[in-house]
Amino acid sequence: MSIAGYSKFNMYKEQIFSLSTPLEDDVLLSEAFLLEKDEKKPLEIYYAPFEYVNEQAKVVIVGITPGLFQMKQSYSTVINAKDQLTDNEEILREVKNNSSFQGPMRKNLIMMLDELQLHKHLGLLSTNELFSTASNLVQTTSLLPYPVFYRGKNYSGSTPNMLKTELLKKYVINYFAAELKSMDNPLIIPLGVNVSKVLNYLAESNYIESNSILNGFPHPSGGNGHRHKQFSENKDSMIEQLEAYFKKSKSRNLEFGSLPRI
Repeated sequence: MSIAGYSKFNMYKEQIFSLSTPLEDDVLLSEAFLLEKDEKKPLEIYYAPFEYVNEQAKVVIVGITPGLFQMKQSYSTVINAKDQLTDNEEILREVKNNSSFQGPMRKNLIMMLDELQLHKHLGLLSTNELFSTASNLVQTTSLLPYPVFYRGKNYSGSTPNMLKTELLKKYVINYFAAELKSMDNPLIIPLGVNVSKVLNYLAESNYIESNSILNGFPHPSGGNGHRHKQFSENKDSMIEQLEAYFKKSKSRNLEFGSLPRI
């Protein structure tokens, strides 16, 4: 499940259990959960339990970093699991399941992926199943695994430049790239231009294979008013990329079968 040395959950679990709800921003964004900071930028990185890694995943969906809303949701999930789940892996898996692109963003994501016919390559009726019965096929993650804040607000991925900022680049290489190395060359779907730029850098640096990246996929957020245009312009290219990727995968004897239906 987890890369050696990745999970800090044991260090923070009891602190999270001790919190009372509803969770206040200043409690989460406090010294107690601060991992690192760069006062010159200024950047702050806080702990949140987004460390579950599905090493069997065939598809990896990648965002920039968890935001404050997702951070709150992850802590709430851990607190709610206190008297129900005892195994760390089960708790961390539950956190991932409860924070994977909820609401309109997930609807937009599924709509676009279905239009690209990804579900057919995976033997599914719809990519909606990746968030339910076929969750064993997907890993949802971020370039920066822990919540990052720039000037006290959710980091957007553009300012400061992730690859030119030592603190941020360290997390991309030591955590995200290591996470991908634990998998067997999955299809990587970057959510937006900023994620694509970092993934292409990792490919150029031989951390990942370039043909595993689905280039041209827009961020599915409702706040991205250009997503329809971006998707339309890149649709044919993305369909071709998917066909080439899965053709190569099959030549490696990878199996993308459908799950047993209950």
